Amino acid sequence: MKRVVTFGEVMLRLCPPGYLRLLQATSLEMTFGGAEVNVAVSLAQLGLDARFVTRLPKNDVAQAFINQVRGLGVDTTKILRGGERMGVYFVEKGASQRASTVLYDRANSAIAEITPDELNWDEIFEGATAFHTTGITPALSDSAAAAAIVGAKAAKERGISVSCDLNYRKKLWSSEKAGRVMGELMPYVDWCIANEEDAETVFGIKAADTNLTSGALSHDGYIEVAQKLVARFPNLKGVAITLRESYSASRNGWSGMLYTDSTAHFSRHYDIDIVDRVGGGDSFAAGLIYSLVNGKSAQDAIEFAIAASCLKHSIIGDFSYIKLAEVETLLKGDGSGRVQR
Repeated sequence: MKRVVTFGEVMLRLCPPGYLRLLQATSLEMTFGGAEVNVAVSLAQLGLDARFVTRLPKNDVAQAFINQVRGLGVDTTKILRGGERMGVYFVEKGASQRASTVLYDRANSAIAEITPDELNWDEIFEGATAFHTTGITPALSDSAAAAAIVGAKAAKERGISVSCDLNYRKKLWSSEKAGRVMGELMPYVDWCIANEEDAETVFGIKAADTNLTSGALSHDGYIEVAQKLVARFPNLKGVAITLRESYSASRNGWSGMLYTDSTAHFSRHYDIDIVDRVGGGDSFAAGLIYSLVNGKSAQDAIEFAIAASCLKHSIIGDFSYIKLAEVETLLKGDGSGRVQR
């Protein structure tokens, strides 16, 4: 079985029930989430050997997380234990014209205090085919950034495919620092994943004729973005971009593009009614990685990734519990939602 290693932060997710606001809530639902572990869980559900690497304190909350993802099929054997706390984030699920909001409480988390020499990449990458990280981990601290860069370099030196989701978070760092740090990581990346904002915010590369607020998208503009990314980082084998049309917090248009070998491949388009948007991009990344390590064509890869992430929007919580058969059913054209008996 092909093994994929992901590296990054996991947080305790606290969310008011239903669509309550934090100001209304008298209780909070406790789950876990984080970009890289979301990818690992999704890959495990799709049938791959997924190994998640992070640093967590020695307490019961961190152990509860490990127990949960181990039960979901994720390899947790290389998780480091140390530090004082796990990061926390609060999510208010949006509806209609009210956007979802996220409040972070993750300063001085265990992984933010990680040092590169704590990680034994020879052991971590044993049997690995692919490595995935995101722009969130380097945003946590200079030492976390160094660890991510060393990890990507180590993977590259071992012939392991490297993917990175730019995943810019304005609440964690400035666009200027993101550009500098991600510019150091990108030379080791084979597959770059982005959304409609990341390339512009991190690298100043903007899609022409696109308005994020109105939801207007230009296919030619995104091809240009991918071409400029490849020109700046010629090591890239491809650029994958999710195309989200935000009609409202409750309903989005969803499609994607994979640019590789000087050709742009666009997926079919889905209109989705959103149950939980958080983790949608991570399930896209997982679907793309799954496709690439299994040798799918570029067109089939982008179709699979978009279908997998389309389905994730129907799942509450960060983690995707979508199975391979469900993605394949949607790819065959059955998006009716009829009861499966």
